[in-house]
Amino acid sequence: EPSPHLPAPKDVEIYSYNFQSLLRWSPVPVENGSVLYTAQYRTGFYEEWSDLGCAHTPQTWCPFPPRLRRRRWTILLRVRAELGPHTSAWVHTPPFVAERNTTLGPPRVNSVSVNSDSLLISLSPPFTPETGDVLQYHVSYWENTTSPTEKKLSESKTLFQIGNLTESTLYCFSIRVQLKIYSGHWLEGQQSAPECHRTTLS
Repeated sequence: EPSPHLPAPKDVEIYSYNFQSLLRWSPVPVENGSVLYTAQYRTGFYEEWSDLGCAHTPQTWCPFPPRLRRRRWTILLRVRAELGPHTSAWVHTPPFVAERNTTLGPPRVNSVSVNSDSLLISLSPPFTPETGDVLQYHVSYWENTTSPTEKKLSESKTLFQIGNLTESTLYCFSIRVQLKIYSGHWLEGQQSAPECHRTTLS
C-alpha cells in the first residue's frame, strides 16, 4: 500500500543514446533513513510487470538489461521509492520505442587521406549496425574562407571521397548519419564536429 508520507520519484525519464538506454530519476528527499528504489518494466504486448534489474537499489538510474535491447519493442517502465516498510506511488513513463526515441550520435571519423583535389574519408557508425540496417551519411563540406558556401553529398558507404576540390586549400566537413527505420522514416543523427584539412599541391 503506497504511503502518503513518502513522495514518488520526480523527473523520471528514459535516456537513450545510440540504442543504449537507461531509466533515471531525481533522488527523493527524506529527513532520515536512506531511500531505495525499485524499477520494473513491461512490454506493449504483455500486461505483467517484471524486474528491470534494479530492485531496492540506492542508485537513481537503472540501465536496460540486454533482453530489452530490442529496437522495435514498445517498453513501459515504472519506478517507486521505498523507505523501510513504506513505498511511494509508482511513476510511469510514456511508452518507449528505441527505434523512434533514441538519440543517434555523430559518426566517428577514422581517417582522412588528403590529395590535391580530394579528401578520402573513412567512418564508423555511432552504433553497431544490425543485419539489414540501411544507413545514409550526410556530408556537408565547405572551403574555409570568409564567406563559406556549403556543399552536401549523401553516401551509404563508410569510405568515400569528397572530390573536385582546389589544391592547397583548407576544407572543412561535418557528417551525420540517418538510419532507415521500420516505418520507412529516417532517424536523424547528430552532426559531427567540423574537421578541417588542407589539400596538397599537385
